Amino acid sequence: MNTRGLLDQLLKSGQDLMQQKAGGASAGGLGGLLGGAAKAGQGSDVGALLKGAGGGALAAGALGLLLGNKSARKMGGKALTYGGLAALGVLAYKAFNNWQAQQANTAQVEPQTLDRLPAPQAEIHSQAILKALVAAAKADGHVDARERQLIEGELAKLTPDQDVQRWLQAELNKPLDPVDVARAASTPEMAAEMYLASVLMVDEEHFMERAYLDELARQLKLDPALKAELEAQVKLQQGAN
Repeated sequence: MNTRGLLDQLLKSGQDLMQQKAGGASAGGLGGLLGGAAKAGQGSDVGALLKGAGGGALAAGALGLLLGNKSARKMGGKALTYGGLAALGVLAYKAFNNWQAQQANTAQVEPQTLDRLPAPQAEIHSQAILKALVAAAKADGHVDARERQLIEGELAKLTPDQDVQRWLQAELNKPLDPVDVARAASTPEMAAEMYLASVLMVDEEHFMERAYLDELARQLKLDPALKAELEAQVKLQQGAN
């Protein structure tokens, strides 16, 4: 199963989503986004998407559905538009280093974030991050049965991999459970990346979503100082735009 290319395309599509919204899509953006995705074509594989063959519009449509009525401002930040998945790893790396520097009597180690891993390990991280991303999209309760079908359809256009499509369908249909999400984290770096992706997806001012983030951090066993560093990295990127 290959989720890395799909996740990278979703993360990079934040700028496309912002541009489509600025071009006249509604506050929720779903109608305009889906219309743009339909015009871009269907059935493109990940290789074609990464060459820019309509992939931006398709991925923006899928991301718009995942975000619901939330602002795309965070997903359009520099953190994700210039580097996609690799940039997520860079943010996690910075947060880890800052956190380690605060720890008294603790030797610093090189964080093995996904931007520094060979392809097989990066794929494992990517699947865990995508799991966290899908779960975070459900944190405000907006993903009902109809929207699940729409999201499945849009994501299916982004990858021909049947295993990925079945996996995504299963994740979308699961009840929201931070315990289940946290089980996917097998390293501290993976936990940090999953939390970072979740922060990018949610509206932290929304009570349900803030509560979900806090519980996810607890289940991921994130040190409170590392949790704060990850959130600070997101805020820094938002402030740079």
